[in-house]
Amino acid sequence: MELHPLAGNPAPSSMLVHIPRLVSAYYTEEPAGPVSFGTSGHRGSSMSGTFNEMHIASTAQAICEYRASKGIKGPLFMGFDTHALSEPAFRTALEVFAGNGVEVVIHEKDEYTPTPVISFFILEHNRERTGRLADGVVVTPSHNPPQDGGFKYNPPHGGPADVDVTGWIEARANHIMREDPSAVKRLPYERARRVSTTHERDFISPFVDSLSEVVQMELIQREGIRIGVDPLGGAAVHFWEPIAARYRLRIEVVNDQVDPTFRFMPLDWDGQIRMDCSSPYAMANLISMKNRFDIAWGNDTDCDRHGIVCRSGLMNPNHYLAVAIWYLLRNRPDWRSDLALGKTLVSSKMIDRVVADSGRELFEVPVGFKWFVEGLLHGTLAFGGEESAGAAFLRKDGRAWCTDKDGFSLTLLAAEILAKTGRSPDEIYRETLVPLYGEPYYQRADSPITDEQKSILKGLRPDSIEASYLAGLKITDLMTRAPGNGAPIGGVKGLLEDGSWFAIRPSGTEPKMKVYVESFGGEALWQEILKEALSAVFEKRKQ
Repeated sequence: MELHPLAGNPAPSSMLVHIPRLVSAYYTEEPAGPVSFGTSGHRGSSMSGTFNEMHIASTAQAICEYRASKGIKGPLFMGFDTHALSEPAFRTALEVFAGNGVEVVIHEKDEYTPTPVISFFILEHNRERTGRLADGVVVTPSHNPPQDGGFKYNPPHGGPADVDVTGWIEARANHIMREDPSAVKRLPYERARRVSTTHERDFISPFVDSLSEVVQMELIQREGIRIGVDPLGGAAVHFWEPIAARYRLRIEVVNDQVDPTFRFMPLDWDGQIRMDCSSPYAMANLISMKNRFDIAWGNDTDCDRHGIVCRSGLMNPNHYLAVAIWYLLRNRPDWRSDLALGKTLVSSKMIDRVVADSGRELFEVPVGFKWFVEGLLHGTLAFGGEESAGAAFLRKDGRAWCTDKDGFSLTLLAAEILAKTGRSPDEIYRETLVPLYGEPYYQRADSPITDEQKSILKGLRPDSIEASYLAGLKITDLMTRAPGNGAPIGGVKGLLEDGSWFAIRPSGTEPKMKVYVESFGGEALWQEILKEALSAVFEKRKQ
């Protein structure tokens, strides 16, 4: 991973996106690519012809037809984040939903809406109204750069749609876009806002009022924890002050700016503006303030991710997931003892050891939060977490809270942990977990990916790799399917005899390859495993 010389520094004006040109291209450029759902919806940019009005109109129409085919007759909760393309896409989608007579509930006063809030409202509605199930749409590319747009569908289970659902919507949307654009039914936007099927609602108060059912807010208040929050210019920006007021918390929002260029963001490792709260470069502003607070955090643009800043700096997301699980299993007495703990297979082995020591079952799945949805909804999973700093867990009484990633509950949990134990999550990791379970060195290396490499990864089988050892360690297992549910990884994961491992897969959201390595022998061994794993997969595999 080659570090950009300006990583962690403000973006020069010359690097900022030209917003009028970006929005104009949404309406005027012809699609240059298909609708394509990755791990979390369709993403692209209007200036590359991959996120344009026809993409969204066709996708919205396909969702209407999918709902009708499944008998989904309740309201569709819809929100959008602060990316420049999000509001135009929101308007297009509302025109289509209104044209199809779909009941839509939107945030009043055109307020921004985080992803977990949409999931929360879907579950709240469906908990009592099984006859008219609700679903939702969130218009967001998550942490992606300012020029990107995103559009994702959450079915009645409240979480990200599974591949069977997205496959149907994707195929139908592409057919409409290519062959039958007249199939799109839509109303002019102002009329779509006025029709009887469109409703405005306060999304902030009910969500904020319910947070005490998942986090011990009174404990945070009683201990007077000083909290710093940076929404990174995202959809949570107007939620934190109501949270502070409702629970009398000492929260300081260190940046309340909303600017579609995201000019206030430090550049990420590769010189891109990216609202990645797990990146120390993107989080440089908040990290510089760490000594002002007892604990601090940031969220990505749709607030489905968390970045925890302690006095020592930004926590590795894997470290925090391990601490969160360790703490929750000791401080949620009403959770059933048979609940499993979920992790993606590119998350730290430290989590495996914490779960095993608790006597619980580990549910290990491919990348994508969709694999945790049913377990969280139906009460077989207490927690589901991804290495990319996304997670959710149950309410204190064991009921489902949110079936999508929730940056609110995971960050507030960090304050609860500090209030309850007197130690930061980072201190717990270093002082308790490392002495018990060892100290892994974990890092992900991203790089561009070629079509040939994509083809190799797609066609891999466990017996495709001829190596028996990596970095002098015996390979104990090679897998192309996840042990928890047997679903394809989309690449390969290799386990080594000392607990170290590697995994290689193409990104589901960006045109790059992700290589994950965790070493129980420090950085030097990590480097050896990385080098030899890439060689084994792309150069010395069996033909």
